[in-house]
Amino acid sequence: MAEYIGSRISLISKRDIRYVGTLHEISSENSTVALEQVKSFGTEGRDPENEIPPSDNVYEYIVFRGSDVKDLRIEKEPEKTTVQQPQVPDDPAILGVSGFHNLDAVDGRASTQCHVPRASPLNDEVFRM
Repeated sequence: MAEYIGSRISLISKRDIRYVGTLHEISSENSTVALEQVKSFGTEGRDPENEIPPSDNVYEYIVFRGSDVKDLRIEKEPEKTTVQQPQVPDDPAILGVSGFHNLDAVDGRASTQCHVPRASPLNDEVFRM
């Protein structure tokens, strides 16, 4: 189930209230489902005698008791984000590249780590630029 963490989930409780949020955790140990950024859409006509209207509130985090969940559907799987490594200049001075970092959010300076291949006389030393 870990592959669904971050998915947009529609959950209907036994009370027939529909909630939509982002899956944070499913705990089989505690029999719970935790959603983030949750909105309640009310009963939407599922229980006409006890209609509950939708809410404009967005709840930061709600943990649901698994035994009180009537239906759970994935509305949207988490987006697969791929980070493309920037193009390394065609420079004979570059022996190898291992990863990159953008500007440091703390002090605004660029921070890059590069591992030099074993063929180098520098033998796997790590340099900070």
